[in-house]
Amino acid sequence: MRELITAVDIGTTKIVALVGEKDEKGNVTILTKGTVPTPPKSVKRGVVLNIETVSDAIRQAVRLAEEKSEFQFKEVYIGIAGQHIKSIQNSHSIYIDNEDHKITQADVDKMTSEIKSISLEPGQEIIDIIPQNFKVDMENGVDHPVGFHGKKLTGNYHIIIGEKTSAKNIKRCLELIDIQPKTLYLEPIASSEAVLTDEEKEAGVALIDIGGGTTDIAVFYDGILRHTAVIPFGGNVITKDIKEAYHILNKHAENLKVECGTALSEFAKKDSVAVIPGINGRDQKEIDLAELSKVIQARMEEIIEIINFELLNSGYRDKLGAGIALTGGGALLENLPQLIKYKTGLDVKVSRPPESVSTGGARMNSPKLSTAVGLILLGFENADTFDFSSVKKRRRKKDKKSAERKETSTGSIKSLLNKFSESAKQITFDFFSEEDTEFEE
Repeated sequence: MRELITAVDIGTTKIVALVGEKDEKGNVTILTKGTVPTPPKSVKRGVVLNIETVSDAIRQAVRLAEEKSEFQFKEVYIGIAGQHIKSIQNSHSIYIDNEDHKITQADVDKMTSEIKSISLEPGQEIIDIIPQNFKVDMENGVDHPVGFHGKKLTGNYHIIIGEKTSAKNIKRCLELIDIQPKTLYLEPIASSEAVLTDEEKEAGVALIDIGGGTTDIAVFYDGILRHTAVIPFGGNVITKDIKEAYHILNKHAENLKVECGTALSEFAKKDSVAVIPGINGRDQKEIDLAELSKVIQARMEEIIEIINFELLNSGYRDKLGAGIALTGGGALLENLPQLIKYKTGLDVKVSRPPESVSTGGARMNSPKLSTAVGLILLGFENADTFDFSSVKKRRRKKDKKSAERKETSTGSIKSLLNKFSESAKQITFDFFSEEDTEFEE
């Protein structure tokens, strides 16, 4: 029997559903993907603002993934993030009262369970607890206390906290489409699972996941998660800066950033412009690419300053032997690794999910998919048993309209490629069609 699960990543700009499979050897591959744009003003900085529109978008993404995989799912693994996420360090002690004072796994579990009762601010809840190290009587720095003899066991913990309402809203989005959340995982932890190796985590590495609404940070050292943080700025703030600087539509600003943008103005194309069509018959605009890069670099430098502050605040800034692992859609901004290295002095690498997760000719190793792939990997890793009742075979129906849409889409893609081929021969860059000149609602 096939072991199949699905995961959903709710982002500020897109919602991704993946179907993953694990074979008898334990190898995990991603079978199918469903991606839909996040409805406008529905998710802000990782937090759901409109339950109904997000729920419908999740339904569409899951349905796309299901149709390709030929299976239906009642449960999903899902990520949680947002600027409401906080982390604290805390310690707790228990006394070992058995006859020979030998510490057992039950003692460690008891202490970890008791740490859950710490005082929190109203409306907050614990999302995850990560043990850092232990102390047995006067012996510090114990990684694995089971088997030690002692009267007092103390544990140091990294505790991740979030708003209850955020988790409830995510669960409600799923309930509206008759899907149950199997487990909620912190998104930077999921991304780490997809792109970091055990060697990187041991040497010391900072994962920087730049999404649309937030930039997530996870610092590892000696193989243990030591620090997490969420910066309430992501790629969307750069898009907004471009929009306001040139008084253009948001979709045009996003295209400029993706197609023409660079994080280092010195590498911008000199004497080149991007042409933005006029709105409703107005004159077109020409955007100088060198000036555009200055707008992008200014905002990226601000984000990097906050990243550097968080790394210093973690206490592990000088222990990052593997430097920075950059992932998320924002990692694809041209020359961003060079800018981060220049500003932080740390080695920087764009990190992707491994090629091994791709199957059937579909590439799933884009930095944009790091969180979703990580959710699949965590789902399989932490599943004690596989619940076959949560998956059923999907009945396939031939849809004439769907075939017509596919044919139309193929024709549109060919047309777009031909158009791009012609424009690429020109010195002036024009990435926009006339139909892009109308305002979006």
